[in-house]
Amino acid sequence: MMGSAGATAAKVVNDVVSFLIFTALDVLDVVLCMVYKLADYAFEAEWRPCYCSSAGADRIAASGGNILLSERGGPSRVVCLCNSKIHLEDISDTLFDRPSLVSEVCKSNKSRLVVQKSSSRSPPVTVNSTIVEKIGRLKSTPVPRWSDCDCATCTSWNSPSSKETRLFVHSDGARENVKEDVVFIHGFISSSKFWTETVFDKFSEETKRDYRLIAVDLLGFGRSPKPTDSLYTMREHVDMIEKSVLEPYNLKSFHIVAHSLGCILALAIAVKYPNSIKSLTLLAPPYFPVPKGEMGTQFVLRRVAPRRVWPLIAFGASVAGWYEHISRTICLVICKNHRVWDFIAQQITRHRVKTFLIEGFMCHTHNAAWHTLHNIICGSADKIDGYLDAVNERLTCDVNVFHGRDDELLPVECSEAVGSRIARAQVKVLEKKDHITIVVGRQKAFARELEEIWKNSTSTVTTNKNK
Repeated sequence: MMGSAGATAAKVVNDVVSFLIFTALDVLDVVLCMVYKLADYAFEAEWRPCYCSSAGADRIAASGGNILLSERGGPSRVVCLCNSKIHLEDISDTLFDRPSLVSEVCKSNKSRLVVQKSSSRSPPVTVNSTIVEKIGRLKSTPVPRWSDCDCATCTSWNSPSSKETRLFVHSDGARENVKEDVVFIHGFISSSKFWTETVFDKFSEETKRDYRLIAVDLLGFGRSPKPTDSLYTMREHVDMIEKSVLEPYNLKSFHIVAHSLGCILALAIAVKYPNSIKSLTLLAPPYFPVPKGEMGTQFVLRRVAPRRVWPLIAFGASVAGWYEHISRTICLVICKNHRVWDFIAQQITRHRVKTFLIEGFMCHTHNAAWHTLHNIICGSADKIDGYLDAVNERLTCDVNVFHGRDDELLPVECSEAVGSRIARAQVKVLEKKDHITIVVGRQKAFARELEEIWKNSTSTVTTNKNK
């Protein structure tokens, strides 16, 4: 009885404190919006659009792939949407619509644009004008921006000697006479080192002899390209994995191991290449079944970023998901100066502890993290059911799901929901493990589990790549 009363009191305190703190953060984000507009103009000689305030617009009409934008007091201009990377359906509304007390008060000052193709009879598509502004200015944005890191590691992909833009890929294991291929996809705000510094050196000699182990840094993270002319949509992430991994390594059949956000990309790839997947291993997949009547993107945002100060990981996710300018400030302090923070960490640990998690957490841009969180995690809300059903009905590969019981970011129910959607999925819940320690700290055990999964894989894979 006392325990129940204590839990209720703690919840009330958390709710009240959270309301006060996040209301203050709402106001702070509005203030920082103006600060960054001035800073961007000072450093880049141009106003930069953001998602919390839209440029005023009277009307917008579309014909073919072009949008005619007519603004108050200014000349009309055409913005092209023909770029194959830009598809409006890939852009999550959570980028520009995140309801809060302050946003509701300010809503009357915001404008939206209506896009409707003249040849279409369907209802108009509502598009935030900032999307149009960003698309129109993408190619003029400098690389890197003043608030991004300009070190050799973060900008090497943009050097004159780089002939083609591809993701950073770490390949280990078999070099010749490769019998099996495995693609490892990391999670949000991480890098390929999540795999290479943990399980790669724990595999048996037999596995290293027969299996080619391929870990990739996702677009915008680690050592991969961090283009400012990207909205980091599902299509762009998958296209870059194809261009950087599947095609150059000539992968006709392969296993996939993915963590957190990487699970969504893994499912998208599996659905696109149903005859090529030999096994699918998902760790802490961010799957939240959307109740009927709910808007999927908004529902997932509230689950991933619940606007609560406790637990701390939920507070961090909430700040990253709800506040465009506060999160940019965090990236300015941490990511732009990641070399300094890494040096400090090395001095504190006296080089006795690997700091790959810190490096993975810091080596990204705000543009990449902000758009990836919203366009992949939130934006996939209405797609992931279809992915899971396709894996259940069209694929024959083994599906294994791992989740830590103590994961405070993504609850165990996420993996259980995946298991209920894919009948043959094997769901394993690890006691006293969380979002990170599901791998880190149990590398040897996890390496043995993966070897067993690959060995027992019963998938029948064709040699022809599915188009």
